[in-house]
Amino acid sequence: MSISAKSLIRRFEEYCPLWLAEEGDPVGLHIGTLNREIQRVMMTLDVRPEVVEEAIAKKVDLIIAKHPPIFRPIARLTEDDLQTKMYIDLLRNNISVYAAHTNMDIIEDGLNDWFCEMLDVEVDSYLKKTHTVHYKKLVVYVPVEHSAEMRQALGDAGAGEQGNYHHTSYSLIGTGRFTPNEEASPAIGSANKAEQVQEARIEVLFAETIQDQLLAAMFEVHPYEEPAFDILPLDNPPQIYGIGRVGNLVNPMPIEQFAQKVKETFRIDGLRLIEATEPKKMIQRVAICGGSGGNFYPDALRANADVYITGDVYYHTAHDMQTNGLTVIDPGHNIEIVCIPKFVEKMEQWKLEEGWDLEIIPSETNTNPFQYR
Repeated sequence: MSISAKSLIRRFEEYCPLWLAEEGDPVGLHIGTLNREIQRVMMTLDVRPEVVEEAIAKKVDLIIAKHPPIFRPIARLTEDDLQTKMYIDLLRNNISVYAAHTNMDIIEDGLNDWFCEMLDVEVDSYLKKTHTVHYKKLVVYVPVEHSAEMRQALGDAGAGEQGNYHHTSYSLIGTGRFTPNEEASPAIGSANKAEQVQEARIEVLFAETIQDQLLAAMFEVHPYEEPAFDILPLDNPPQIYGIGRVGNLVNPMPIEQFAQKVKETFRIDGLRLIEATEPKKMIQRVAICGGSGGNFYPDALRANADVYITGDVYYHTAHDMQTNGLTVIDPGHNIEIVCIPKFVEKMEQWKLEEGWDLEIIPSETNTNPFQYR
């Protein structure tokens, strides 16, 4: 069946929620609209003029990018500048652009987890905690004949996500009693007449971040004009999220050997090695943060990392890292290109599950500005 861009992005955001992005990060829709049918979507790391040319040539309807194309406000929108011309080209060719940035770094089974899998690092903690999400319980009363529809709607809205399970709920059957007044428009009963109905009490757990959408889903399918429901706070342990990962190598090795492993794993021609003033002989504990994570090096120190892997390390920051006894590998920002095949794979799986008629294309344009001679 055909698919709307909104349906694809809704599924994407279930996996990679916008609220997980760091404050001020311009994630979400950047160009165009999601209120349209799409046939081709392209996954890319960057949105550059060459990538836009590729999307136009391949008749792409939607680009999903790791890096937001409009990270800072645009002062002028002219065709004389290639950078701003690409925005005009996107609009002319009706190509929408959506970005997931730090939320892709923070999610579980996200970019930093994939890096660790590739490097044989067994993760045991985050580099830096970013979000604490508490859980609540929704209790809603609905006529028994509407209970299956209600449970489905609440699960589809994200309630009942518990570990490896989804759409979990609990129900009890009882009797609901009410008397409509003359201004009511009851779905069951009539004005000033006491009524009783066999109702299901449905209980679902949910993360506090989805409360608004959960209530909207409940109101949409509930047959009563005045649904009876409760929202209860819970003392269950919260869900903790963080950026970066810390873990241990399955097989410890010298830094020279590990640096070579990083090069081979990410298929890069070179990297920058910042060696501590008194380097450790063997590398076992590894901290990693994709992208530009130089500011998090104190967190790597607190995690007792033998080596910290991140990109775009500044000269003076490198001095501070060295002085504080931290060895750092800077493989560059472009290793985040791992997101392209990973998300193509995930979208192909969603396509099978949903029965979408959709072509999912990995961008083949090299957007790495650096070369090694």
